[in-house]
Amino acid sequence: MPDMKRREFITLLGGAATWTFAAHAQEPAPAVRQARIGILSASPPTPAMLNAFREGMRERGYTEGQNLSIDVRWPQGTFEQDPAIAAKLARASVEVIVAWSTPAVIAARSATSAIPIVMVSVGDPVGAGFIASLAHPGGNITGLSNITVDLSPKLVELLVDLVPGIRLIGVVSNAYNPNVAVQLRVTEEAIRNLGLQCQIVDAHTSEEYERAFARLSVEKVDGVVLLAASSVIEHANKIAELARAARLPTAFQRRENVERVV
Repeated sequence: MPDMKRREFITLLGGAATWTFAAHAQEPAPAVRQARIGILSASPPTPAMLNAFREGMRERGYTEGQNLSIDVRWPQGTFEQDPAIAAKLARASVEVIVAWSTPAVIAARSATSAIPIVMVSVGDPVGAGFIASLAHPGGNITGLSNITVDLSPKLVELLVDLVPGIRLIGVVSNAYNPNVAVQLRVTEEAIRNLGLQCQIVDAHTSEEYERAFARLSVEKVDGVVLLAASSVIEHANKIAELARAARLPTAFQRRENVERVV
């Protein structure tokens, strides 16, 4: 091959190689598959809860904004007042629903029988009919059960130990949470077994907690037990303010509430 032809061929080959490399360099990187998780809560989740969840996912190789998307939803008021919220989440192409508290699991179960549901902070999943047994859940629901029912009588015992001469105990319930009904039953039983009396009030919103503590103050209770519900955490600052203002010894199940009072 003449020198001129050889130089033209090499130049053309080099240009082709450069074009091929540039073309490959401009190709978009393969899309990273994102895991899609929905969180359904009976009330606005606390930043601490969401941060703990994100940290747990990071430890397992999932980082929000990279290979993980999280869709957090809760009803305006209660699930009875906003019944479509769970169905909207189920239609949002999430692969798993994390349902926090008994009312959220009820709503998620009504919305889907196909999407896996991971329950969190549920007191009695077997009694509520969510699962067949703790060892073999069955269906599309699994997750964690807390021990709110077992702890409720213990709160009464602690309050009695801490308040000398206690006779009348105020109990703040939440009619919107089916698990609270079980807590209430065992709490009343524990109070009766100790030969004491109780005054039961119901609260779910900030205004209802104000009325509840006002009534308990008028009834001159010697101490208060707050039964575990997501609304107790949602309104933790308000409840702590009310308990301090009423100067009522108050027992909680959750650390978040205790930290607000002390």
